[in-house]
Amino acid sequence: MKLKIFFSLIFFLSITLFAQSAKLNEAAPDFKLKDSNGKEHSLSDFKGKIVVLEWINYDCPFVKKHYNSKNMQSLQEKYTKQGVIWLAVCSSAPGKQGNFSTDEINKRSKEHGAKFTAYLIDEDGKVGKMYGAKTTPHMYVIDKDGKLVYAGGIDDKASTDVEDIKKAKNFVSSALDEILSGKPVSVQSSTPYGCSVKY
Repeated sequence: MKLKIFFSLIFFLSITLFAQSAKLNEAAPDFKLKDSNGKEHSLSDFKGKIVVLEWINYDCPFVKKHYNSKNMQSLQEKYTKQGVIWLAVCSSAPGKQGNFSTDEINKRSKEHGAKFTAYLIDEDGKVGKMYGAKTTPHMYVIDKDGKLVYAGGIDDKASTDVEDIKKAKNFVSSALDEILSGKPVSVQSSTPYGCSVKY
C-alpha cells in the first residue's frame, strides 16, 4: 500500500513538474512573485493582456548594453503605452551577481529611467527555471490568450557593443508588432545571449 502511494506521489510530482515547463504555443505557466516595492503579482492578474518577461541583471554587460543605450527602456515605453505588460524578472540568488536590496533595485531602475510595469524578484529561481531562462537578457512574449509565442534573445546581434543595436533585428518588437496587428508571430524562437542567469 505504501509503495502504491509512493509511486502515485512520484507520478503526481512528475505531472506537476511537466505541466509547469514553459512551451511555445502552449499556456504560459502561472507564477506569483513580489516586486521591488513588495507588491505581489501573478501572471494570471494580466489575463487578456500581452505580457513581456525580461530576465534582468543590472551588472551584466549585455544588460548594460541595452539599458545604457536606452534601447530597453524605449521598447518598454513604446509597448506599455499600447497596453502591453512588461515584467522584468531577476532570478539572481542571494550573494550572486545581480541580487540587490529592493532599495538598490529601485535606485538603479530610477537612474536608468526604466519603464517596465514591475521588477519581480525570483531569488529561489523557481520561475526562471520554469521558463528555462538561461541568460540576461532572455526574453519571452505571451499573447492575449495566455500562450507563449516568443522565447529567445532580444535581437540577432550577440554582442555587448551598443553600435550593434542599430544594425540588429529586434525579435521582441517584431513579435509585439505582429501580435498588435493581429498577425501570427513569424519568428517564435531564437538563441538567447548574454550573461548566464545567476541561480
